[in-house]
Amino acid sequence: MAHCRRAPAPEPDRTLSDGLDDLVAQIRACRICRDEPVGAPLPHEPRPVVVPSDTARILIAGQAPGLRVHETGLPFNDRSGDRLRDWLGVTREEFYDPSLFAIVPMGLCFPGYDATGSDLPPRRECAPAWRRTLITAMPQVTLVLAIGQYAQAWHLGDRREKSLAATVANWRSIFESAGHPRHLPLPHPSWRNTGWLKKNPWFEAELLPVLRSEIRMRL
Repeated sequence: MAHCRRAPAPEPDRTLSDGLDDLVAQIRACRICRDEPVGAPLPHEPRPVVVPSDTARILIAGQAPGLRVHETGLPFNDRSGDRLRDWLGVTREEFYDPSLFAIVPMGLCFPGYDATGSDLPPRRECAPAWRRTLITAMPQVTLVLAIGQYAQAWHLGDRREKSLAATVANWRSIFESAGHPRHLPLPHPSWRNTGWLKKNPWFEAELLPVLRSEIRMRL
C-alpha cells in the first residue's frame, strides 16, 4: 500500500466491510499525483472516482475518469457510459448499484487534456500505489471487463495481443482461459470508436450476446 499525503477523508461507505472501507477512504483522500507525482503533477485537485464492492461479482476496469465524471463523481456518467450500459444490457439503476458492479479505473483521477484536447492517459501513480491491494480486497469478483489498452495490459498480461483490436478479436480465447476471475477485453465505448465498431460487426453479433449472458448470470 502506498503512503500518500492525504486530505481529510470522506465519510466511509457504510455498506462495505471495515477493511475495504478503510482502504477506500485512503484512496479517496490520496494526493500522490499532486504531492509526489511521476512527471508533471495533476493540473487540478485530485478527485479519485472508484466504486468498490465486497458483493459485486462483476468488475468494470476502465481507463480514467473524464471531465464530466470528475465534476460529478459518478463513473461513466456520459455518452460512453450510455453505450457501455447498452453493451451490458443493464439499466442505469443496475449499473450504479454497487452490490452488482464494482468500478475501478486504471487511473482514479481525471488526468487532464493533452495539447489536442484529448484526455491524457491514466496517471502512472495510481496502479502501482493502489490497484493490486484494491483488487485483492474484492475476491468475490468472477468477471473482469477490461476496457481499453491500459486495463488490458494490467489484467491480461501475456494474453494481450500487440494491438487493442487484436486483443478484443481474441476475446473468446481470453475468456475461456483457465483461472479466476474470467476476463473479457472490450474496446472503450467512446463514440470515437463508432467507425471501428462498424468495421467489426462480429463484436455486436458474437461478443455482445456472450457478454450480456454472463452479466445476467451474475446479477
